[in-house]
Amino acid sequence: MYSVIIAIGSVTSPSAYIHWASQRLTLLLTDMRLSKMIWTKDVKGTNLMYMNRLVSGKTNLSAEILEYELKIIEAMTNRTKEQITIDLDLMQHDNQRYHIKDWPRPYIQQLLPDIL
Repeated sequence: MYSVIIAIGSVTSPSAYIHWASQRLTLLLTDMRLSKMIWTKDVKGTNLMYMNRLVSGKTNLSAEILEYELKIIEAMTNRTKEQITIDLDLMQHDNQRYHIKDWPRPYIQQLLPDIL
């Protein structure tokens, strides 16, 4: 089993989509821990506000297959670049970290204690 951390973000109906995505992740992960949900400003400087959550858990899926499954979940919401219904990013798969530029962001650091 691999230990994983996934970041969830949403702009469009964020509470509903984050709850829905969290439920979908129960099909891929065991021993799940969910952080609280918090609002953050878009890091690209737009006026968009994102709702964010971190999820940790265990899976027997490789990083490649898990990322593929996350993209399927995103596609199920008809996500587009203009309408960010849900964004699921694999942040860590066992000892391998992804999205390195995101790790120092305040919301990641604020939510990590909730799931560790």
